[in-house]
Amino acid sequence: MALDQSFVGRTYPPTPAYEVGREKIREFAEAVGDGNPAYVDQEAAKALGHSDVIAPPTFVFAITFKAAGLVIEDPQLGLDYSRVVHGDQKFVHNRPVRAGDRLSVTSTIEAIKSMAGNDILDIRGEVHDESGEHVVTAWTKLVARAAAEEA
Repeated sequence: MALDQSFVGRTYPPTPAYEVGREKIREFAEAVGDGNPAYVDQEAAKALGHSDVIAPPTFVFAITFKAAGLVIEDPQLGLDYSRVVHGDQKFVHNRPVRAGDRLSVTSTIEAIKSMAGNDILDIRGEVHDESGEHVVTAWTKLVARAAAEEA
């Protein structure tokens, strides 16, 4: 069953603030194999003009995908998450994420398309710090695969 197009433009409440920690940044950089010293060494980050260590560009995926959960779990939308695969991801940064940032995410359904029985859902996550400064926009594309036809 196709997702309801009337959900396009629906915005969900901001998430509670997530405090970005140095150790989380270090763990993430290590997990993705990025040895940039600005991710683990305060002095290296400061030499580049940052107040503290910064996070790799894809670090915000963890909080934006969690925020997209509000969309995914919306019973009115009717998305069958057991059929969902991750289709695409894109980030546009206004500034790097820094240790000590307290970030919240507001998710909006940007598009819903149906193709070959599959539902394609585009979710935009706007990430702001506690002062209201826009930090990054993340787009997540989810594909709900068509149910197999019963014989």
